[in-house]
Amino acid sequence: MGDAPSGATWGRVSHALFRAGRLHRVHAGTLLRRVGLYPGQEILLMLLWDEDHRAQADLIRALALDASTVTKMLQRLEQAGFITRSPSPTDRRASVVSLTDAGQALRDQVADLWHELEQDATTLLSEEETTAVTGILGKIEEGLQQRLPGDRDTDGPPARAEGSPRVG
Repeated sequence: MGDAPSGATWGRVSHALFRAGRLHRVHAGTLLRRVGLYPGQEILLMLLWDEDHRAQADLIRALALDASTVTKMLQRLEQAGFITRSPSPTDRRASVVSLTDAGQALRDQVADLWHELEQDATTLLSEEETTAVTGILGKIEEGLQQRLPGDRDTDGPPARAEGSPRVG
């Protein structure tokens, strides 16, 4: 697995999550390139497959990413012909994101890629271990979610520690 930095001993679980997450994202990227997507774009498309014609602000909230990150994702998806953006009929300042026929057609391909990714990620796990790791990761996610501020501002800069210097 390569040399672990000395800091890896400061948080074994965090370091293991980092390593596995990095490899998972790299492998997902390799698979998604087959259909012209980058990692993360498929999650945005999944939201639209579940509910098309969504406000851009709703997608930003659902993805819990910076607005600039989601905007860049949307620009790339729009340039690729998978989505369109149009002014909201009720609020001219807002944009509505909609799937194109090409975006809708990606659904089955992405589902197949995700099944392949799941198989590759769990290839060394028994069914019981797969169930256990899913539960454990859910608990880790819940614990971290509880540590986030109540109204997480995804548009603003990262929070700074009290007393730390303001940058910029």
